[in-house]
Amino acid sequence: MEFLLAAFSLGFLGSLHCVGMCGPIAMALPVHGKGLGFRILGIYLYNSGRILTYGVLGAILGALGMGMKLAGYQQVFSITLGILLLLGLFLPKILSLNNSVLLTFNMKLKGWFTSWMKQKSPQALFITGLLNGLLPCGLIYVALAGATSSSETIKGALFMAVFGLGTLPAMFSVSFISSISKRFRLYLSHTAPVLTFVMGVLLVVRG
Repeated sequence: MEFLLAAFSLGFLGSLHCVGMCGPIAMALPVHGKGLGFRILGIYLYNSGRILTYGVLGAILGALGMGMKLAGYQQVFSITLGILLLLGLFLPKILSLNNSVLLTFNMKLKGWFTSWMKQKSPQALFITGLLNGLLPCGLIYVALAGATSSSETIKGALFMAVFGLGTLPAMFSVSFISSISKRFRLYLSHTAPVLTFVMGVLLVVRG
């Protein structure tokens, strides 16, 4: 129970960061000007796709953590994850996206995302959510570290799914707003470093 509570808390508290960083995407969903029923359905499908991607990523990294546990490297792995999070917080350039393969994939991902964003069907909104879950995000990396430390495939998937549910109230609500000030979004985005620091320290202590 504490495991799921931690996941939900991370998502709920971190959703302020989501509003700051991904709020413009949610506000730009092609649901404005439609009937209330279509808007609710579209926003629901978009967020369902996003949470589904989180769950799949959590399962993959939970399996990775399980492999480390079976190999007897769980403590070292947990400490390494914590240190990487802290390094990414204090020395962000060390973990910057500078690999050519990753950069190429990121550019293609953004191209696919933009293409699906322009479409207005329910299916397109769901796929947009799936792709949104793959976009680079510091808070997601923090959550994935928690999923990896679970050392189980199912637990990793559950951690990320519940994390996504924690972000749902804020992300669902902001989709009904047409604009939000850049200054306010910048203020909200400052919550992520605090959560990153806490998760990094917890992983090191756990190891």
